[in-house]
Amino acid sequence: MYRIPEDLAEWGKQRIAEYAVEGFVWGSGPEKPALMLVGEAPGENEVETGIPFTGRAGKELMASLADIGLSREDVYITSAVRSRPYKWGEKRKRNGEVVERKYNRTPNKKEIIAHAPILDEEIRATKPPLIVTLGNIGLQRLVGPKAKITQLHGTLIETPIFYWDEENASFEKTTESYHIFPTFHPASVFYNPVVREYRDSDWEKIGRLIRS
Repeated sequence: MYRIPEDLAEWGKQRIAEYAVEGFVWGSGPEKPALMLVGEAPGENEVETGIPFTGRAGKELMASLADIGLSREDVYITSAVRSRPYKWGEKRKRNGEVVERKYNRTPNKKEIIAHAPILDEEIRATKPPLIVTLGNIGLQRLVGPKAKITQLHGTLIETPIFYWDEENASFEKTTESYHIFPTFHPASVFYNPVVREYRDSDWEKIGRLIRS
């Protein structure tokens, strides 16, 4: 199994410490994965378990992998941000009491930059033959901010990807090209059931790609 160096993880924790995030979830998978999955950021379940993609979204993702003959142990699972971005909100309990609680939110650009070196190192170290991005954040982190999952899902893209250049404090493109396959985030089917059909079709294509 591959694990990023401890000093890189500590650096990532320090870089993101000033933002409204909590926890740190390590990427998970073999040194030579069948493919890499790049999501958005951990949620409440992932911070509690320390395992990427657990809970309802994780079950959806594992089912998609099983459909193409893969398991969690075959793939490297990571995300653009390794800590859980949160916002405070109110929740009404059954007894009518209103309590404040943390809700997941989309990571912002500064948080993505803070953990960019981690994803860069994971890609460099594992050299995935195929990178499957799950949702807009993972896609935009690698391909650029104008990329939209609704337009690009289900399409194999061969392209240079963006990495973080610390010296110049900017995202730059790699000299080499990677195979990127965008699809919807597993949790998207909970909010928009129509997406399930598109997502399942995308995973059928991914299965054909890894068998070819």
